[in-house]
Amino acid sequence: MPSISAQGVSRAFGSVQAVRDASFVANEGRITGLIGPNGAGKTTLLLMLASLLAPDTGSIRIGDVDPMEDPSAARGLIGWMPDALGAWPSLTARETLVTTGRLHDLSREEAQARAAELVTLVGLDELADRPARVLSRGQKQKLGLARALVARPQVLLLDEPASGLDPMARVQLRVLLRQLADEGCTILVSSHVLSELEELVDDAVFLVAGSVVDAEASAVRAREWRVRTVGEPLTAEQVSLVLTTTVSRIRLDRGAVLVTLAGEQEAADALRALIAAGLPIVEFAPAQGELEDRFLTLGGGAA
Repeated sequence: MPSISAQGVSRAFGSVQAVRDASFVANEGRITGLIGPNGAGKTTLLLMLASLLAPDTGSIRIGDVDPMEDPSAARGLIGWMPDALGAWPSLTARETLVTTGRLHDLSREEAQARAAELVTLVGLDELADRPARVLSRGQKQKLGLARALVARPQVLLLDEPASGLDPMARVQLRVLLRQLADEGCTILVSSHVLSELEELVDDAVFLVAGSVVDAEASAVRAREWRVRTVGEPLTAEQVSLVLTTTVSRIRLDRGAVLVTLAGEQEAADALRALIAAGLPIVEFAPAQGELEDRFLTLGGGAA
């Protein structure tokens, strides 16, 4: 299966530099998150990877294929799901998928069989024969994913795929993408909603102001940990009496105490001390997900 490689890719729109000298690799059989705030250049970068926009500088490879030199070959490998589905409003979901299959050179019988398979896969059975214009935002997202999968792509480029999905559909999306990755597909998922990516991605590429930033090199070790007990809520005073030297900050949050610790070893020592003090600890975990913690470290929140 092909991987995705971008080296020194840049793209400007007039005086606006959307992507700046971006380099990264997304490996086959893995889900890579493309993470950044609104306006960071994520969609512009995805459009270049999908051969829909030419970079000003740099090189892109989908496997061994250069999308600019051979866009047809690249599109034969890629499934592309934009943030907003440009659906044909008068066509039904099934007709949309059949038409997409025909555009990918499937026979009519193959396209119809693939459409039937995909409406079930993404949970659109009951809506398969209704026109796309009556679909909700979340239902259009499902149709957009199905359309991206019509040609059984080896590479998936997904721009905000969970936008508009209800909680159950988001779980189903995670399960489906993990299954595809386990089968060898290379998946690049763009999102600024880090909670959606935390349980999904294997790797992460952080994009800030159009540039790929090394999150590992910039990581700050200090991190908040949530501490909660059974019964009466902990107080900051109780925690500070036990953790006299390891905590740099203590604050209350929704019935729990948040303590800032310098690293994981300090966290392990703190948990051991709290239990030894006889406190009935029921929760001791990072207050933020790892992706969110790393992203905020890079200044992503400010961006």
